[in-house]
Amino acid sequence: MTSDAIAVRVPRRSAAHDLRALKVVLHREMLRFLNDRTRMVSMLIQPVLWLFVMGTGLGTLVSGAIPGLDFRTFMYPGMISMTVIMTAMFSAGSIVWDREFGFLREMLVAPVSRTAIVVGKCLGGAVVATGQGIVILALAGAVGVPYDPVLMLTLLGEMFLAAFTITAFGVMLAARMKNMQSFFGVMQMAIMPMMFLSGAMFPLANLPSWLHVLTTVNPLTYAVDPMRQAVFGSLDVAPQVNAMLNPGVSWFGAKLSIGLELGLVAAIGVVLLGVAVAQFRRAE
Repeated sequence: MTSDAIAVRVPRRSAAHDLRALKVVLHREMLRFLNDRTRMVSMLIQPVLWLFVMGTGLGTLVSGAIPGLDFRTFMYPGMISMTVIMTAMFSAGSIVWDREFGFLREMLVAPVSRTAIVVGKCLGGAVVATGQGIVILALAGAVGVPYDPVLMLTLLGEMFLAAFTITAFGVMLAARMKNMQSFFGVMQMAIMPMMFLSGAMFPLANLPSWLHVLTTVNPLTYAVDPMRQAVFGSLDVAPQVNAMLNPGVSWFGAKLSIGLELGLVAAIGVVLLGVAVAQFRRAE
């Protein structure tokens, strides 16, 4: 007896297929976030508490040292960063869920490049995290930050850049992990020290040498500082207060420009994206 073989035609990979895959992954990330209202609220609780509770409490201690400025205004850029960073990392961690439930394997065997999948994931996480950051952005007036259109657009762009870089970092970590417990453990171990050492909660001026070195080598410092520079640029504060709370980042005594800081964040994001793509190409 003879049997007839059934030919199966697998579509060839093309730029159009890759672009469609990128859009699908991005759209899926947005739908997943919008349908998870518990996650949306929980991601806002911590930064809001830090901003209004901790910021008010600490403000009573330093009010005499910073006349004419609410300490919550100083903390505001850091809390935007915290919101964006935590949301971006949780978005990246969904890869582990996809692996556990088999959806990731279906994406990896599809006739599209894994680069498109990773880029779509990073863009999706960046869009979601930026959207969450807009909620904190809307609270600007409550902490003495003006609703200046140029300032809002500047912060929006800086939020997206930081969110993309952090999502790429999270995707790189999640690419080889098998369960969420491991991912969350590594995330806390990596993100919390970086957050505390970024200058989000304390000024970078007059730090001890060892702490200055740690803040300088911390990539998140270069995401937080441009936001603070933008906020303080829209305020009318005394020069001595600005020098104390908004000194900028210096290398060997030379202050870095905002453009250079943002360029460093973008470069780090591209490198992390490349590593994440390489990880996915080896994934099964």
